[in-house]
Amino acid sequence: MARPRRHDPERRERIVDAALRVVGRSGISGLSHRTVAAEADVPLGSTTYHFASLDELLVAALRKADGGFGPLLRERVALAGPETDLASALARLLGEWLGGRRARVELEYELYLAALRRPALRPVAAEWAETVVSVLSPYSDPVTARALVALMDGICLQVLLTGVAHDEEYTREMLARVLRPA
Repeated sequence: MARPRRHDPERRERIVDAALRVVGRSGISGLSHRTVAAEADVPLGSTTYHFASLDELLVAALRKADGGFGPLLRERVALAGPETDLASALARLLGEWLGGRRARVELEYELYLAALRRPALRPVAAEWAETVVSVLSPYSDPVTARALVALMDGICLQVLLTGVAHDEEYTREMLARVLRPA
């Protein structure tokens, strides 16, 4: 007689959360269905049932990890007024984000940069950038908004890779240069 199937509606989310913990602790190279199943305390078959491939699991993890700069930017009113100094507001927000839980920022960038080798992740990584571009476009033209995103990504990566503290004044000056009319 077959055992009744256990109802566990949160299992998929627990698996995604476990994948985020595994990547946060061991990097993308430490991610496997087996390590995630062990972390989530679910049978191995559950991970492959919900996610046929590791790329599918990484896409779900990347979507869940998007609690970073884009949403912070969206929810802030600091950019709301036409008199707002956009460069200062962005530099301050970037510093706040980088000054938060560093492990979380590193995890987000690790997942974001995984798209270099995993094409399945590219659309989600592109969505992250487009979120920031769409928020910034009303304050500048779309081309300048993309340049701002590229500059902020570069500054974030330098802070993460070198361990140097975020320099808000430097960031403000560089952003102001991009925003300066030609």
